[in-house]
Amino acid sequence: MNFKLHLFLLASFILAAAPFAGADTPQQKDYLSAVEADKIRDAETVNERIKLFLTFAGDRLKKLQYELDHPSANRHGDMLNALLNAYIGCVDDAADLIQLGIEKQENIRQGIDLTTSRTKEFLAVLEKLSTDGPDRDLYKENLDDAIEGTRDAMNDAEKAKKKVAPPPVRRKN
Repeated sequence: MNFKLHLFLLASFILAAAPFAGADTPQQKDYLSAVEADKIRDAETVNERIKLFLTFAGDRLKKLQYELDHPSANRHGDMLNALLNAYIGCVDDAADLIQLGIEKQENIRQGIDLTTSRTKEFLAVLEKLSTDGPDRDLYKENLDDAIEGTRDAMNDAEKAKKKVAPPPVRRKN
């Protein structure tokens, strides 16, 4: 009888503790691979994280273009929408990091400049897909969201340029 009570208490403890087991580990974004999430985690500065998110967004866009040029036989629409959602997530996270860097008063000029230039490139690709991309009916809603999110990120970066203090001027004596 005593053994059954101990077993019951042990099982109850394990079940009660399960929701708290991963409480201190950050949640991985579902659109990042484990390697990409590790790279983000290991990046030391906000600028590096912004650069990584924009690189990952560019990768998703290239994969989208490849998938459009070489459609898979099964789940083609699902693949296109998943790539667009992953792209949107990466761009949004880069924009969020800019806001975080401003709040923490970090030097994120490099990340802001990179975001401005890369989002212009991304927007050109997305708008081209919007006008003459193949199979637009399959991913139209997500494409519209991607265009809107890219424009928002670009506008946020432009506004952030004004909020961030200019770099110090070195004087020659």
